[in-house]
Amino acid sequence: MTLIAAENLSVRMGHTDVLQGVTLSIKPAEIVTILGPNGSGKSTLLRALLGIVPPSSGRILRQAALRVGYVPQRLTIDRSLPMTVRRFLSLPTRCTDAAATAALLRVGLPGVETRQMADLSGGQFQRVLLARALLSDPQLLVLDEPTQGLDQPGEAAFYRLIAEVRETTGAAILMVSHDLHVVMAASDRVICLNGHICCEGTPRVVSNAPEYRALFGLGTQGALALYQHEHDHTHDHDHAHHDHEHHAG
Repeated sequence: MTLIAAENLSVRMGHTDVLQGVTLSIKPAEIVTILGPNGSGKSTLLRALLGIVPPSSGRILRQAALRVGYVPQRLTIDRSLPMTVRRFLSLPTRCTDAAATAALLRVGLPGVETRQMADLSGGQFQRVLLARALLSDPQLLVLDEPTQGLDQPGEAAFYRLIAEVRETTGAAILMVSHDLHVVMAASDRVICLNGHICCEGTPRVVSNAPEYRALFGLGTQGALALYQHEHDHTHDHDHAHHDHEHHAG
């Protein structure tokens, strides 16, 4: 079963082809990360999948009545504007107190309803954005560079939270990022984008791909060493069958 798919998708803006011939599909409960340098069309791809940007050719297929939760790139809140967390969770769709409480508990921020949005730390702010996205009980959660501006421990904590959300809700997660090593450990599948799909596969396969190294200007190790450090010591027993791929690379 596929939740959402792009078939030979191209997006043209003005005289520029931002995306060309992109084909991908997202299945229930998988974590897929789109990686690519600035200007590679990552956010455009998300917006096309969400129906915000029209394709110039190709098509988007969505499961009927697909529920999508969206976490945008870091929002800027006017600090002079009073806005409690509880009020923010009811924008644009009003939610009950019970639903707000449950969503905040799920993202590890119990009891912050009366706090001002402007007073939250970066990590707390992103968790509130995630809580709001979860209110629709999404089958697909879409995150656009969700850890931008967070330090590395904050990033790692947020990705752990995303993995927990997948475990508890069964939602598929599609995220855009350029946080190479942390994302690698958090993803089932990685898609490298640079106007078109350069390579895709499991993190271990992609991090060995020459296209991936070329895209990020890496030497023979680079992010791979970080990825293996993050990944192997906790999950080696799960991925023993991948070892031949690694050594072959």
